[in-house]
Amino acid sequence: MDIHKPLALVTGASSGIGATFARRLAKDGYGLILVARRRDRLEALARELGEAETLVADLTSDEQLKLVEERIRAAANLELLVNNAGFGTVGRFFDIPVDSQDQMHRLHVMATLRLAHAALGGMVARGKGAVINVSSVAGFGHSPGNVSYCATKAWMNSFTEGLHLDLRRAGSPVKVQCLCPGFTLSEFHDVIRMDPKRVPGWLWTPAEDVVEASIRGLAQGKLFVVPGLFYKVLVKFEGWMPLWARTALAIRYSKREGRLTTAR
Repeated sequence: MDIHKPLALVTGASSGIGATFARRLAKDGYGLILVARRRDRLEALARELGEAETLVADLTSDEQLKLVEERIRAAANLELLVNNAGFGTVGRFFDIPVDSQDQMHRLHVMATLRLAHAALGGMVARGKGAVINVSSVAGFGHSPGNVSYCATKAWMNSFTEGLHLDLRRAGSPVKVQCLCPGFTLSEFHDVIRMDPKRVPGWLWTPAEDVVEASIRGLAQGKLFVVPGLFYKVLVKFEGWMPLWARTALAIRYSKREGRLTTAR
């Protein structure tokens, strides 16, 4: 790998938004470190891109997470970290296995925290770089059956804003961004066995549009990027609504749908 190229590390790079980020960043001239659990998918993507380093790692494992942290700290030319790895579950918190919820918190919260910490130390010292945390519009509200998903994404929103304040207070040019997509065309919903036909077609956003909005927002220094006009309005609307109204709307929507859904 060319050490003179700016380097980007993307987690959850084997499919969906992560793979789309990888393709876009390769086109933009970045060297790449691709991180995911599925070796075959990572190696296929690396071959497609021509030159990329792959790290097979399950970020819910403390030992494997530390290996990725060490690789980040060793990368003197790292200029972008995309914390994209994530998953959703469907079901009421007290009905579904707690292990899946524990893994979700490890991935969305602890992995995001530790990888951001590993990256920002070097970036701040070098005076350049950025971290993109891929959150969700679900982080601005709550819905039945998505307790841990909404909570961990809300944490990600708050964490990223806090990082932004720390960096500005330190006078650092390093940027952070919280990318908050709505329903995105990817394998994310296949994993939780959600039928995409239950969501109107106009609510779905291509992964390429999500990544384009993120890259454009990063260049503009935007802290929160919500792709799509509808989702921008939705986030504003949720922020204005009192708790009783949000609760009534969430319960009514979940009953009307007949099942529980997760945006991203």
